[in-house]
Order: sequence, then structure tokens, then C-alpha cells
Amino acid sequence: MARRCELTGKGVMTGNNVSHALNRTRRRFLPNLCDVTLISETLDRQVKLRISASALRTVEHRGGLDAFLLKAKDEELSTRALGLKKEIRQALAS
Repeated sequence: MARRCELTGKGVMTGNNVSHALNRTRRRFLPNLCDVTLISETLDRQVKLRISASALRTVEHRGGLDAFLLKAKDEELSTRALGLKKEIRQALAS
């Protein structure tokens, strides 16, 4: 399973551990991913996603999963999230 947020695209970053003697060794910065179940009001169902903690805060701030997906750029979203966005647009259009 990829260590990537399905909503924001946030992934693993690399950098250095730097000791007091300035010795540098490579390390990885992993995103804080959470398995959450979000509710879509438009689709009237629950959706399981693996998202970062900061993305969860952003979803709450924007007023729910539907509002977040409609405002999000397609390049950042995973294929599952893009499918959800398409379903929400179709449900709102009809």
C-alpha cells in the first residue's frame, strides 16, 4: 500500500538526520496517515479513505467530504477520490 494521502497527495519525503558533529545520514519523513470513514451527504453513504491528519482537519474546515472534493484539484486526488468526485457531481446535477 502506498504511503500517500488519497485527498491531498501528500507522500513520503526524504532528508537527512544531522548529528551534533554534522554527520548526515539519510532518513524518511512519513506522512501521518489515518484510516477514516467519512460520510457523504450527497451520496448518503459512508466512504473509507486513507488520508493524512492535516487533510482530515481540512475536510472538517471546508464543511465535509463533498465540499472538499468539489473544491479540490483533480491532480491531487487519487483515482478513488476522483470517482467519488464524479459521483457527487452527477448526484448534484440530477
